[in-house]
Amino acid sequence: MTWRYAAGRLAEYAAVLAVALTLNFALPRALPGGPLKLFGSPEALARLTTDERAQIATQYGFGKPLPEQFLDYLGGVFTLNLGTSLSDGRPVTEALGEALPWTLLLVGTSIVATALVGVTFGVVGALRRRKGKGSGLLGTAIVLDSFPQFWLGMLLIVLFGVQLQVLPTFGVSGVEGVTVTGVLVHLTLPVSTLTLTGMGYLFLYTRSSLLTVLTSEPIQHAHARGVPYGRLVRRHALRPALLPVHTILMMEIGFLAAGSIVVETVFAYPGLGRLTFDAITARDYPLMQGAFLVLTLMVVLMNALADATYPLLDPRARTGGGR
Repeated sequence: MTWRYAAGRLAEYAAVLAVALTLNFALPRALPGGPLKLFGSPEALARLTTDERAQIATQYGFGKPLPEQFLDYLGGVFTLNLGTSLSDGRPVTEALGEALPWTLLLVGTSIVATALVGVTFGVVGALRRRKGKGSGLLGTAIVLDSFPQFWLGMLLIVLFGVQLQVLPTFGVSGVEGVTVTGVLVHLTLPVSTLTLTGMGYLFLYTRSSLLTVLTSEPIQHAHARGVPYGRLVRRHALRPALLPVHTILMMEIGFLAAGSIVVETVFAYPGLGRLTFDAITARDYPLMQGAFLVLTLMVVLMNALADATYPLLDPRARTGGGR
């Protein structure tokens, strides 16, 4: 039964990837405008003849029929040859390789901070739900969960970069001889933005999950028989309550990577999100396709990792419990 389940899940992920690859090819071409604007001003392009436009399009590969372009795109994906950026002439894999480590650093730091703060306060909010501290945490989480990332990022820039002038507001130190401290200082505001906008949802989910377990009949009966409440929480409530939080947290990693486009653009951070924004602005088809592909793979991989690790945390998933 386990092998049948694994094969079914692999088939589902294969179908998701097939759809994602198709959309990845189609969406850039559905945008208004086109990559020809990279090769001159609108006035200069208006003077080009139809044959000259077709020659440029053919030279850069986007003048072929769409089915032929799609086959070339699929061949490049499976051979890791994603083409050449129309913006600067670099191989797309090289541009992605330079930007991806910065995004992984940003997302990795943010997910650790989000998990620590969101889960901890979620547990406290559930245990103190009838007290002032629990109500205050709940209200704060709802407010933070409603903040748009770009708005909070600009607010932090104005407060800490313009008014107080204690933190850098853009970029990240990437020159030789820079210290780890310098990189971390540049990361402070982008990480704070992702953490503050992401912890609200994790807090609410953790609080709801723990409350569901605490109000279940087995826990209520055990407490009525005289089992200390603290022991019930530590030994019997926390683990089942945090199991679904684990799945949400793994998925959040992928969504943070996708959501980093906004934050990296606001802070001019040299990661995959900023690269994607620049590619969209320039209608750089190869670079857009490469960036979208990496973001899609990150989301799918995190979902697959959640599926793979869940049975390690919950023995019932290994033995088919509940069926």
